[in-house]
Amino acid sequence: MKIRTIIVDDEPHAIEVIENYLGNFSQMEIAGRCNSAIQAFQLLQQKPVDLMFLDIKMPGLNGTEFLRSLKHPPKVIFTTAYGEYALDGFDLNVVDYLLKPISLERFMQAVDKVYRLNDHKPSAMLTPALPVGDTEAFLYLKVERKTIKININDILWIESLRDYVKVVAHNHVYISKQRISFLEEMLPERRFVRIHRSFIVALSKIEAFYAGVVEVGGHELPIGRNYKQDVQKRLKTEGMLFN
Repeated sequence: MKIRTIIVDDEPHAIEVIENYLGNFSQMEIAGRCNSAIQAFQLLQQKPVDLMFLDIKMPGLNGTEFLRSLKHPPKVIFTTAYGEYALDGFDLNVVDYLLKPISLERFMQAVDKVYRLNDHKPSAMLTPALPVGDTEAFLYLKVERKTIKININDILWIESLRDYVKVVAHNHVYISKQRISFLEEMLPERRFVRIHRSFIVALSKIEAFYAGVVEVGGHELPIGRNYKQDVQKRLKTEGMLFN
């Protein structure tokens, strides 16, 4: 079944980029291209739409204002060059939040979330992140009634607690209702490694290791049997060796 998609952006080049990326997905059908929220509103009245790629900062009615005005909006992926709007995306329960320039890899992750939602598989809705490799990358996590911004550089490890995760940072521990597999997708792969079904650790924070265990922040964390080979490979890449 096709996923009917519209692209809303006041920049023609931005529309072209998303259109080209969508060409890689046979299940996606472009139902329209709009350069303003008003055009998008009119199109939504005329035809069914399943997914909207929505720019935030546009002349007149911006993306967040437009989305709040819709009684029955389609699924939405925000696209913007401005990271400060990420909290709005979280509050509006959008599927994902893509920062321009958008890489194909990051775009594919967002589309995969849409597929999973359509298949009724459990998936968290949004964890905004700056592009992989950015030294100031961060995540937003819902912690109790607050949305907390966590700098990725501060994370020591992440531990799964069933439907929750515990994010252990230098000076704080955060508990959030989130799946560890979702955070694994969002974290920069070159800086983090999954060592166990319940643990992800920051490579640079590993202080020591031996058979079946790594030490991070003075704590011993287990290496799962199914993860051992990958962990060894990653540590060798970092210049560490198992005895």
